Amino acid sequence: MAGLDETTPIPTEITLHSLSKLLEIAFDDGSRFTLPFEFLRVYSPSAEVRGHGPGQETLQQGKRDVDIVDIHPVGNYAIKPVFSDGHDSGLYSWDYLYSIASHQEELWSAYLEALERNGGTRDPAKVPPPPARAKGGCGHQH
Repeated sequence: MAGLDETTPIPTEITLHSLSKLLEIAFDDGSRFTLPFEFLRVYSPSAEVRGHGPGQETLQQGKRDVDIVDIHPVGNYAIKPVFSDGHDSGLYSWDYLYSIASHQEELWSAYLEALERNGGTRDPAKVPPPPARAKGGCGHQH
């Protein structure tokens, strides 16, 4: 996660609109963005979604109906949303939020193209179950 510096815009207002499934965020530079919960979920900065390096990303599927059920401040630099699918490990720093909000149109197009390329779906009912994992723990030798 990139560090905050004096050029990072800081939110002045963060509002959850649960019925419309939108997060509205205003920054101190005068910009204001409206981000769908689904967009925030599929672009979570967590390792579960982004992996630990380039090429390790996990394409998120079936997130069309996801809600944000809670949101926690993290210091003076981030928020940590809790999504209705149980995902709660993404720390959305102010610079990350500003970046994805500023590039929302391109990022959303890239996501839809990746779904199409991989035969993925936004609909939860159509997502195939994950592959079965071997029983007996995490798979590491102890």
